[in-house]
Amino acid sequence: MSLTRRFFAPAVLPADPSCSVLRDAVVDVGPDGRITYCGAADTAPPLPDGAPRTRLTGILTPGLVNTHAHSPMTLLRGLGSDLPLLRWLQEAIWPAEARMRPADARAGMLLGCVEMLRFGVTTSAEMYAHAEHVVEAALEAGSRVLIAPAYFDLPGGDWRADIDAIGRWMDADGLRFGPGDRVELCYGPHSTYTLPPEALRVTAQEAAQRGALVHIHVAETVAEDVTTREKFGSVPQLLKETGLLDGRLLAAHAVHLSDSDIALLAAADVGVAHCPGSNAKLASGTAPLRALRAASVNVGLGTDGPASNDDLDLWEEARLAMMFARLATADPLALGAEDAFLMATAVGAAALGRTDIGALRAGNWADMAHISVDGPYFAAGLDVEDSHLVANLMWAAGSRAVNDVWVAGEPVVVDGETVRVDGTTALHAAAEAAARVI
Repeated sequence: MSLTRRFFAPAVLPADPSCSVLRDAVVDVGPDGRITYCGAADTAPPLPDGAPRTRLTGILTPGLVNTHAHSPMTLLRGLGSDLPLLRWLQEAIWPAEARMRPADARAGMLLGCVEMLRFGVTTSAEMYAHAEHVVEAALEAGSRVLIAPAYFDLPGGDWRADIDAIGRWMDADGLRFGPGDRVELCYGPHSTYTLPPEALRVTAQEAAQRGALVHIHVAETVAEDVTTREKFGSVPQLLKETGLLDGRLLAAHAVHLSDSDIALLAAADVGVAHCPGSNAKLASGTAPLRALRAASVNVGLGTDGPASNDDLDLWEEARLAMMFARLATADPLALGAEDAFLMATAVGAAALGRTDIGALRAGNWADMAHISVDGPYFAAGLDVEDSHLVANLMWAAGSRAVNDVWVAGEPVVVDGETVRVDGTTALHAAAEAAARVI
């Protein structure tokens, strides 16, 4: 954009801490793709002559933030779907991924980006191999991505070389790069059960030197929890002993936690990616969401991989989070629609250690989604109480009502279709790759 653009909407949800609903509001986006103003239309600053104006008919929200994903696994959707986690990994997923070529991962990621953008998900925190090709796909689609190249201690692998390679990449390109800072590089140690403590210590040291985020699976299954407690006290305790709690850390899943584990995560300002759909499908359990939130842990929402969920719909994760929290506590007030909306936006961004996305406020990137209110999900219209509007958005509408999406102020979805990537072409390329891999 060469000029500031003004977006008018009858309702804007900026994702501030009180989950405000701004009526008859505008969002101004500067030429650099950052928001310069979000607020009431009648108090908005004057625009320069010729500044473009876009009038929307529905609700304008921040783009959603997917805090844990393996999106190239669109190629593996449905594979081993009736196996528990460890057998699913060892018998179905890891053998297929061993056959995956860089071009296959790129095709899978591109299809994943198309799916997420259509759902209003503008940012995803990815853990996967072939990371440079995953980044290429995200940039082609226009998505924002935090990429953590995954590494393991497996036969034929070399976790030290993998850690060194990530560091060289960061040193060459910086932690963030690309148009609108669309890419952030992270470290991706898979888990405490697939790596020795020494690998975790080296990761902590290397990440601390560069101020990088470490993205790791934490206490996902009962077996992992029991084994690690016998040897090290708990998964969070091992993370503390190896230095990973001293830096930026994103804990994916965090299902099996004691009160003292939660206290450790809270004291270290660890972000948590809550993945209710995947954890339910694999019968891993459900994270102690109420306790984590009560301890002021930033808990975002994650889809996990589209082979363990099996979609990339963060609105669905929000609904599942609300339902499971209520079931787990027998309390219909355990997690409300406003809480879930913030988990999918601003709190999810905070879990990643990001303050420049997830909310519509001056200085943030203009990652936005336009929600249509023309369908049956908003039969009562927009002229309802704020809480009613948010409830209809989170419980009834969700991804089905996403109409337009922008990343850094640039349109990536118009009238429900991606505009930088042809969805049909991406699907065909992924189908060819899946046939080779499976």
